[in-house]
Amino acid sequence: MLHSAINAFVLLFLMDRVNVSLTTEPVCSKFDYEEKLLEKMIRTEVKVEAIESEIVKTQDSVLNTLNEIKKKVVDINDRFEDLRNNITEEMIAKTKDLEKNEEIFKNSFEELRTKFTNDMENQRNALTDLKEEIARPSVAFYAHHVTDLALDVTDEIIVFDTIVTNEGSGYEKSTGIFTAPVGGLYQFTGYVCAQTGKYSFVGLSLAGKVVAAATNYDSGYYTCSSVGAVVRVKSGEEIWMKCTLGHNSAYRLFQDQFRMNTFSGILLNK
Repeated sequence: MLHSAINAFVLLFLMDRVNVSLTTEPVCSKFDYEEKLLEKMIRTEVKVEAIESEIVKTQDSVLNTLNEIKKKVVDINDRFEDLRNNITEEMIAKTKDLEKNEEIFKNSFEELRTKFTNDMENQRNALTDLKEEIARPSVAFYAHHVTDLALDVTDEIIVFDTIVTNEGSGYEKSTGIFTAPVGGLYQFTGYVCAQTGKYSFVGLSLAGKVVAAATNYDSGYYTCSSVGAVVRVKSGEEIWMKCTLGHNSAYRLFQDQFRMNTFSGILLNK
């Protein structure tokens, strides 16, 4: 559009020159003015073209810069996306590791808790047993030396009148009977010797019922035998040694410094 305006102006200028040449006014003064004006316009056009060229260059530079910026933005976005994906994957992996470690920790803690609980229960049971052991009364007796060696009456109680041990005071030496001060599991043992050529028929009687029995005989020497039982006895129940078969002359016990007739018992547990 600027070129069209300039061309129109030049055309008007030529027409005006023709008209001026036809007039009577002096040619030189008007021509000089118009020539200077034209020169100014030409210089202006040159400057305008230079400005237009600079503008075009600037536009190209700006476009190139924008393209570079777009490329960098795209590259930054790509890098950011990759970084975000990597961070996301890493976070997911870390989360899984944490969950796995948490599960391992929970299992380990549960095992430790169970073991600790079992250990505490075992310790509690052990303490309970120890308390019961401490609280359990000590019951035991041991007596020897038979008052009457003759075994002439069946079911007659054999009395051992010399007490060595009588924890719990359950044995009575005057009767030969042991009365359980507490109920529990007991072990009883009787040991008797028969005179040469004589028989011995003896047994342990708990509450009137024989729970163990033995017999002994030797025609040429003194012999000894034992009888024993492990039985549960109620508190207050009685046990004793007795002759299970009597005879007025053929059955008899014997004792001296080398052979002792004994009767003993002990509480094993309640």
